[in-house]
Amino acid sequence: MTVKETAGTVQRERVAGRPPVRIGRFSGVWRPRMITVTVVGLALLVLMAAINIGRGDFPISIGEVLNVLLGGGDRADQFIVLELRLPRTLTGVLVGAALGLSGAILQTIARNPLASPDFLGFTAGASAAAVAVIVLGGSFGAIGATLGTIGIPIAALIGGLGAAALVYALAWRGGIEGYRLVLVGIGIDAVSRAIISWMLVIAQIFAAAQATVWLIGSLNGRGWENVVPVALALAVLVPVALVLTFGLGALQLSDDTARGLGVRVNRTRTALIIVAVLLAAVATSSAGPIVFVALVVPQICQRLIGAARPPLLTSAVYGALLTVTADLIARTVLGSELPVGIVTAVLGAPYLLYLLVRRNRKVSAA
Repeated sequence: MTVKETAGTVQRERVAGRPPVRIGRFSGVWRPRMITVTVVGLALLVLMAAINIGRGDFPISIGEVLNVLLGGGDRADQFIVLELRLPRTLTGVLVGAALGLSGAILQTIARNPLASPDFLGFTAGASAAAVAVIVLGGSFGAIGATLGTIGIPIAALIGGLGAAALVYALAWRGGIEGYRLVLVGIGIDAVSRAIISWMLVIAQIFAAAQATVWLIGSLNGRGWENVVPVALALAVLVPVALVLTFGLGALQLSDDTARGLGVRVNRTRTALIIVAVLLAAVATSSAGPIVFVALVVPQICQRLIGAARPPLLTSAVYGALLTVTADLIARTVLGSELPVGIVTAVLGAPYLLYLLVRRNRKVSAA
């Protein structure tokens, strides 16, 4: 946001003892707590990623994993780490970062901690398209043949973007209001899940089993072909999101107030929604619908740093940390290798209940 837009915030931070920082036309606030939390998250992410890479039929110590990643190690360790195990962990890192960032953007725009790709129909739309390819591909005549040529990742990406476009079109009333966006998204999510259920009913047993595994969200068998799309998406969309952050704080206020601060509300909100949708759709297309990461992580990060809204970069870091940690738990703690989506659901569901109870208490008190 511009100097004018952040004048009030900078004044409050100056009173709180936090010095403002200005670069050209832009200004912000030096937040040591946010930087500390983010750096700690990065350190934990490196540690958990190294542990995850080292686990397997041929165990490798953390030191040896880090040595290989820095260019050392013997040829056997290099092959195991770089070719067999690193793509899976790196996919988890990138997918988790994309989901955490997507959730932080959507929750800020909607001014609602329950706003998440998991509940706004984006993930369900991607899942419906992917299941259609699995179930109908290669059968049902020309339609099945056409779907079979698309491929699951591309179908999931198209489905997520299509669901998001439908949500946006139905929620538009001269602009996008957060509460209406959530309600329309929940409706599209319900319709998409009904379509998924119908396709699972008509599917052959092997296709239904494959679709069910994909719907849980998994990092099993992920290779470099899964890493590249998410990496490219993050490389393009993260800078865009950071640039748009300068208007994100004003969107937490009423639309009239934001316009009075010089923010082009509809244009900025639309651009941010597109970024969030692309991040969620690419993440889902690479690893399936890994639930609750986009919902839980931004709220936890917001409380860790004591901010008024979910922090973007911190949410991306801790989204990656949660996904990799959940993958490690799914592979080792539970005795048999499970899809990572099961672990994130077990970890995230109690937090969702907490948010619902907390929100109901606020409404009752009001």
